[in-house]
Amino acid sequence: MAPNHPAPIPAVPRHRWRIPALTWLLLVIAGGALALWPEMERNIRSWLLLALLALGALLTLAWFALLSGFSSRRRIAFTAGLVGLALATYLLVRVDGTISAVGFPRLVWRWTKSTPPQLAATPPASSPAEVTAELPDAPQFLGANRDGVVHGVKLARNWQLHPPRLLWRRPVGAGWSAFAVSAGRAYTHEQRGDDEVLTCYAALTGKPLWTLAHPAHFTQWQGGEGPRATPTVDRGLIFAYGATGILECAEAATGRRVWSRAVLGDYAIRNLEWGVSASPLVFDETVVVSGGANRGPTLLAFRRNTGELLWQAGTDRASYSSPTLTTLAGRRVILSLNAGTLTAHDPGSGAVLMDHAWSEEKIPKAAQPVILSGNRVFLSAGYGTGCVMLQIGAGPAPGLTATLLWKNLRMKNQFNTVAVRDGFLYGLDDGMLACVNATTGERQWKEGRYGSGQTLLVDDLVIIQSEEGPVVLAAAGPDQPRELGRLDALTSKTWNHPTLAGRLLLVRNDREAVAYELPLAPETPAEKSR
Repeated sequence: MAPNHPAPIPAVPRHRWRIPALTWLLLVIAGGALALWPEMERNIRSWLLLALLALGALLTLAWFALLSGFSSRRRIAFTAGLVGLALATYLLVRVDGTISAVGFPRLVWRWTKSTPPQLAATPPASSPAEVTAELPDAPQFLGANRDGVVHGVKLARNWQLHPPRLLWRRPVGAGWSAFAVSAGRAYTHEQRGDDEVLTCYAALTGKPLWTLAHPAHFTQWQGGEGPRATPTVDRGLIFAYGATGILECAEAATGRRVWSRAVLGDYAIRNLEWGVSASPLVFDETVVVSGGANRGPTLLAFRRNTGELLWQAGTDRASYSSPTLTTLAGRRVILSLNAGTLTAHDPGSGAVLMDHAWSEEKIPKAAQPVILSGNRVFLSAGYGTGCVMLQIGAGPAPGLTATLLWKNLRMKNQFNTVAVRDGFLYGLDDGMLACVNATTGERQWKEGRYGSGQTLLVDDLVIIQSEEGPVVLAAAGPDQPRELGRLDALTSKTWNHPTLAGRLLLVRNDREAVAYELPLAPETPAEKSR
């Protein structure tokens, strides 16, 4: 008789949980280090954190498939489930632009249809009472002087006690153009179906006055669709540069087309990845616009009244920054921040007077070069680039030279352009309002979170158009800032620059436009006695 033996006890699989636990612990530590890195830009940080998350998921899947100790049946079933989930996502979900300028895709159901705004096809006739010439002009991008500073307006600092008054709100076509204001009219550039449309509204009422359309449609999955540049009004004419490179000139009062040029098409220039974004520069009898992705021409100049080509110049790729007219080292010049250089051009001939290399070409440049007293120029870009202060001097005749004064990572402007007041620079450093000493480059403070928004400097106040839509009023000075008021103007992604004409604030995004009357500061006894 065989001896009795106890039945064998089945082995319990060991799943080696310490491997994924240690993996995720290391990834969390790495993510924490990224989050605490003081000058790492949020775009780079966000994508690196996403990469760490993806790496963790892949390593976990590899552990599950090869080292976990689970049965083959469970591993096959789990893998099949993941493949099915990925296939279902592909079939049911599509990308509809981005959530913000960080670039994360916005996912919607494939059957979701976007509802276009209800826009009047033909504007009704307007009465003279709806247009007033008493309103101060803001005739171009970044205001009257193209510097992001508004002069001659004393705004109230307490929006709780003196709230802004809503004047009008209306749907508009897609695009990131801002408003230009002249003679009581507000102009902007919109996408309406397959047309880019230059539109004119009564600034105080929002009533449509006229439209001028041409067939053009630019879209890019991150940047969205529609025109990017702000029109420029000059002595009764308006100039608009579309996202596909079509330059329009029209009568500002009536919208009658004067001339039109397909700049990129006529001169065999490739468009930029995110579309033409530079606003036209108009001076004397000249209109200057930027080129595209070719190595030149960087700038092109046309005769203001006829559209005749005057000159083309430069051998660098263009950027998303707009040309500006200024005087440096005693020379009147056009400054152009390009893909990889800062160039200065003679306004009459386009001749290159200075060609200063700055930053990598692949880094988008959207902020304006900022001119400071003492022949200084400030440059800034996002994506980890930072900023520099240059000293411009006279070089071998007739040229100019640029000498580096300082550089650092303490102001990283993605879309926003800084403004200067009393020797300090104010702008959005990686989405946070910051103040930098223009002489030393030292940061005074950095506060708030406004995303890839825009700013206007009004005396010692900053109007901030946040990326999420609200408008914020903040005190500006070298001391610690204070947020003074907040206005729920818009409720979705806003990359358009705000426009202030006197006390009239105009803001818009790719869906709607809003106008407010901002309260003015009470007069002092001395002012009342004048």
